[in-house]
Amino acid sequence: MENNESTQSKYDAALAKYNTNLNDAEIAAEVAKIIAEKVPANNTPEVKKFLFNCIDLTTLNSTDSDESVMKFTQKVNQFDEEFPDLKNVAAICVYPNFAEVVKDTLEVEDVKIACVSAGFPSSQTFIEVKVAETAMAIMEGADEIDIVISIGKFLSGDYETMCDEIQELKATCKEHHLKVILETGALKTAANIKKASILSMYAGADFIKTSTGKQQPAATPEAAYVMCQAIKEYHALTGNKIGFKPAGGINCVNDALIYYTIVKEVLGEEWLNNELFRLGTSRLANLLLSEIKGEEMKFF
Repeated sequence: MENNESTQSKYDAALAKYNTNLNDAEIAAEVAKIIAEKVPANNTPEVKKFLFNCIDLTTLNSTDSDESVMKFTQKVNQFDEEFPDLKNVAAICVYPNFAEVVKDTLEVEDVKIACVSAGFPSSQTFIEVKVAETAMAIMEGADEIDIVISIGKFLSGDYETMCDEIQELKATCKEHHLKVILETGALKTAANIKKASILSMYAGADFIKTSTGKQQPAATPEAAYVMCQAIKEYHALTGNKIGFKPAGGINCVNDALIYYTIVKEVLGEEWLNNELFRLGTSRLANLLLSEIKGEEMKFF
């Protein structure tokens, strides 16, 4: 029992270095101020082109097939030919069983293969299964792995199990990026989002991500703000730069501009590259492309 208590106190000690006593209403007011004052200036063609290059172009449907994923990937190949003046998306994000299809179909450089793994989207399965699925996804061609924290463990205060799982999955990923999804809609409060962010980074996340897109509410500006604050404070204490990815419910260009603005205001210019900032979405690609080109585009 002593060992368990000392491990738990290790996580409590890590959290104690940060301000996790957050007021949801104050956060909402701060975010509203940033949106009102700062977003309009970022509504430019340059920012939209940049945002396009940060997209994790995602297909996570129960109807996905080898053929549909192949067509999805071929669109990314064709993009370079049709729009030589624009940078392509950052990654293609699929279920792990399609990693090989993407790898065999993808012809363009600088586009990563990302897979959701480890019992996505609920994270409710055995750690052995999570590790196996992650290892297989990497073996089949994944460059990046997106996992979900054990939300039930976190909410019941079992930080040890939650963090041990992330550590084990990061060890499985080795040099491949591990993106850790908090499912902020299930965490509900700013305090919980801050704690889950810190623990995930502490356990080895290369990126923290808002949502699976399978639960409502998905990404929100308030959650993004809290997560970016956590990344900033973690960087100040450790020197480690962790990436940020809002995902789920990014339905219009203005949503993307809001997340861009929050990253810019909280984390600064150093985070404005697709090594540290991604957007998980499928519908945004055509919307951004339409605004960049000044006419309706249905390319993807």
